[in-house]
Amino acid sequence: MTTAPSASASLAERLDGLLFFPVTAYGPDGALDLDVYRTHVRRGIEAGAGAVFACCGTGEFHALTPEEFHDCVTVAVEEAAAVEAAGGVRVPVVAGAGYGTALAIQYAELAERAGADGLLAMPPYLVVADQEGLVRHYTALAGATGLDIIVYQRDNAVFAPETVARLAQVPGIIGLKDGLGDLDLMQRIVSAVREAGAEEGFRYFNGLPTAELTGLAYRAIGVTLYSSAVFCFVPEVALAFHRALMAGEDDVVNRLLDGFFRPLVELRNQGRGYAVSLVKAGVRLRGLDVGEVRAPLSEPSAEHVKALTELIERGLELVGEGGAR
Repeated sequence: MTTAPSASASLAERLDGLLFFPVTAYGPDGALDLDVYRTHVRRGIEAGAGAVFACCGTGEFHALTPEEFHDCVTVAVEEAAAVEAAGGVRVPVVAGAGYGTALAIQYAELAERAGADGLLAMPPYLVVADQEGLVRHYTALAGATGLDIIVYQRDNAVFAPETVARLAQVPGIIGLKDGLGDLDLMQRIVSAVREAGAEEGFRYFNGLPTAELTGLAYRAIGVTLYSSAVFCFVPEVALAFHRALMAGEDDVVNRLLDGFFRPLVELRNQGRGYAVSLVKAGVRLRGLDVGEVRAPLSEPSAEHVKALTELIERGLELVGEGGAR
């Protein structure tokens, strides 16, 4: 039996298990509902999340005011502490930070004030920077905060292997979340960081919208950490898949891929913004009213919600849970 890393360990040492990206809860009037958000976060931690990534992509970082961001991160930190006080493991809380350098630093300050353990540094807003500009941006952010930083690769922030090797040597930058899905590039990144002697304490994780679908491929290049949107609404299925993937039970993995995760990805791909709105719909279907997404995102169609309901039932049957709560 392994011993969970203590809260005094570095963020890189503490990242383990399934990475939970909670949705942000809103009331009927569209305002932040911190009570429901608190319940959502607590349930995720108690279900077995390895870390909480608050106010990131699934949490609609783009739609939150700085005050709402601070409040949500504070609640996540409080719930992580409460679970520890009740005899559980203290899981790390990582907060999103984005936009340009100046605003990213302001969000980092808010997250630090709220008690977060680290930051997920999302791509700079709108602009497509060259590699040197990306290095300057993330180096400046790391130099302005005491929080450890995971850099998020996707969209307009795609890194050359040599760039990641440089960033891995910057104090405070401890990992890379890959939301691009280019396995050739990821293999070259892992190799470049290793060749630079910077691999110790540097973590990678698969951050694609439904990361389970590519879990076998990432595992083959040594990347076993991943974020699970599915964990938000069917933790039973997400945890069963994770256990099987880690144990090399590929027959179980393939059964869940064929019966649940591939159909889920095909459903998700039928609508813009479904990587967030379909997840929120799933949380609501499991009995917690986290509200709808904020503009400019839109809700899934009734037809697609019905398909999601059937998929949830199918996933629970596959793992022997026998139906939705």
